[in-house]
Amino acid sequence: MTAAGWREEEAEGPVVAGGPLRRALGWAGRRIATLAEAERGRWVLWAPVAFGGGASLYFALRQEPPWWVGPAAVAGCLAVALVVRRWFAVAMVVAGLLFMAAGFLVAQGQAAHIAAPVLTRSIAATVTGRVMAVERRPGSARLTLNDVTVSRLAAAETPAALRIRLSDRHPPPEPGSVVRLRASLSPPQPPAEPGAFDFQRRAWFMGLGGTGFAIGAAELVEAPPVTGWRIVAVAFEQARGYIARRVAATITDPVEASVTTALLNGEEFGIPDSTLDAFRYSGLAHLLSISGLHVGIAAGILFYVVRALLAAVPFIALRWPIKKIAALFGILSALAYTLLVGAPLPTVRSVLMTGLVMGAIMLDRDPLSMRLVAFAGLVTTAMDPEGMLGPSFQMSFAAVASLIAAFERGSRRLAAWRRDSGWIIGGLFYVGGIVLTSVVATLATLPFALYHFQQIAFYGVLSNLIAIPITSFWVMPWSLIAYALLPLGLEAPAVIAMNWGDRAVIWTAEFFGGLPWASLTVPAMPAEGFAAVVLGGLWLCVWTQRWRWLGMVPILVGLATPALVARPDLLVAGDGAVMAVRAADGRLSVSAKSGGRAAEIWRERDGDPTPGDPWPLVGAWSDPGSGDGPQLSCDAWGCLYRVKGRTVALPRLGDALDEDCGVVDAVVTAAVARGCRAPLVIDRWRLRREGAHALTVTPDSIRVETVRDRRGDRPWTGGPAGGRP
Repeated sequence: MTAAGWREEEAEGPVVAGGPLRRALGWAGRRIATLAEAERGRWVLWAPVAFGGGASLYFALRQEPPWWVGPAAVAGCLAVALVVRRWFAVAMVVAGLLFMAAGFLVAQGQAAHIAAPVLTRSIAATVTGRVMAVERRPGSARLTLNDVTVSRLAAAETPAALRIRLSDRHPPPEPGSVVRLRASLSPPQPPAEPGAFDFQRRAWFMGLGGTGFAIGAAELVEAPPVTGWRIVAVAFEQARGYIARRVAATITDPVEASVTTALLNGEEFGIPDSTLDAFRYSGLAHLLSISGLHVGIAAGILFYVVRALLAAVPFIALRWPIKKIAALFGILSALAYTLLVGAPLPTVRSVLMTGLVMGAIMLDRDPLSMRLVAFAGLVTTAMDPEGMLGPSFQMSFAAVASLIAAFERGSRRLAAWRRDSGWIIGGLFYVGGIVLTSVVATLATLPFALYHFQQIAFYGVLSNLIAIPITSFWVMPWSLIAYALLPLGLEAPAVIAMNWGDRAVIWTAEFFGGLPWASLTVPAMPAEGFAAVVLGGLWLCVWTQRWRWLGMVPILVGLATPALVARPDLLVAGDGAVMAVRAADGRLSVSAKSGGRAAEIWRERDGDPTPGDPWPLVGAWSDPGSGDGPQLSCDAWGCLYRVKGRTVALPRLGDALDEDCGVVDAVVTAAVARGCRAPLVIDRWRLRREGAHALTVTPDSIRVETVRDRRGDRPWTGGPAGGRP
């Protein structure tokens, strides 16, 4: 049955009998069927959404499913689809389930395919491996080693790749070389608290089995040269190093040199933290991370340059399809630029979309379509299912999808207004287009910035209004000229000219990032609220009828969820070395003076990145306004935390356990607490088994959530690798 036949059958069927509720449901069903039929051309856009939903379902499981679950789900959906193909509405639902099953299968299959040993403990050993990447950072270089051997590990326990930091006191080796070094190695770090970024999972899908730092210099080892596809990877890695050295030799200011290098080779690791903060607070961080904006600009510039050059030759212009030739050069430039900057996920997505846009030009088709976004999303998710969970993927697609949706809604009206306008009105339209683009992209990426970074940049529209034109019309054209001159060693004038634009962008970031209320941090958004925002945004962008505005309801509900979720009263790092309790002013008080990266993440997810007062070594603080408010008292043995009528002992030494265990509601310690009879005991073994803990105190109970509760037992957590047959 066709969609039209299904709609007519629904509309002409018998009138629903019964009470007002049944009649209302019948009317609503017919109305939805009518709207769905009117949106028939957009149904396909939900295919990548279902595919990504299936991949997300795989990552949300707490236990690794048996290897046959994914294939069985796909086979089952295919069998059901064959049976129900005559019933159009049911067939569409089954098609969606089929795409979900396919996404689940792809994620499960990739997790099993790339499975490799991961370090289970920290060790000091001699490491030998081939250098595949060199990331230059202030004070150090970070090496990615493949084909490694570790002196204290058997071959079956040795990771496929390691990431090791090398001090800048020793020159970094060239990509492709084989080195031997002494290093302190550790397993990839688990989340700092339940729900925080999971580097262990990301490292698993990157093939990294451990991280560490070198003790001394790296010694070169004689070995055969690289072969196969690695020749290309090493060549581009060497080119990135060459670009960094040439820029450093041309630009004396280290900050400006680091920004210029980031735009030329994708390495933003060398940019100082203060500069990164300025870009982040001003809403310009996307300019430093090579993304679709840069790829699109590079491809567009080369497209117009090649077309103009070919058009200047009458013999070629009159006989050859110069527009299609220019489009081919645009595709090649996007691909080369992506490989040169290391092929991060946003650029892969942009290369796919650029290729489709240029391909549409070559085939005389409309180059701007939401179907391009859907296709790119489907392919990118299939290539890297885990990357779909990261901010880079999500913010990139959110910006592009929202911009194309806005273009679809207003392009005809804007074209009609602009058709007979002069150059002044045309200039105003250009400025208005940049403003509108900045507003739409900022609003579209706002929920993702809240979820992943807990941050809002208030001056993002104004800063982008200045920085994007500079980047588009000055920085990127000079970067293409620099690329052309680099092999000849004549790039210095182009790099200097490019740096003038970079200097203006840096000034813009520092100016807007330094204004009062430049940014606002908020508490972490719960996963449920984030899912509501994503689904609402998809509903708003995919559909074209008025019912699309229903998507605003889950968006608004999701954005309100950070204010509805209470943050924990006590946080404990996975090794117990750092703890934090909530003080009377609502801020976190950390047991150590700085607390390291764990405390920094806690404060960011708390919505207050400024550090509070550390715990007193000896003494106490309390809430002066209420006897039930938070109180912390410490002595040489440890601390007692009292809040909401409950007491938590935080002993520093194991000898204090005997006194605390019988009189408190909970004991949290990095020591071993054998025989402790407190109602709740969190000691070294429990922390080692379950990871970081978050405790929320109420007058009736103490609720505990752990990293293991959130993640379960999966291959990347050290659990069983059930995805392998």
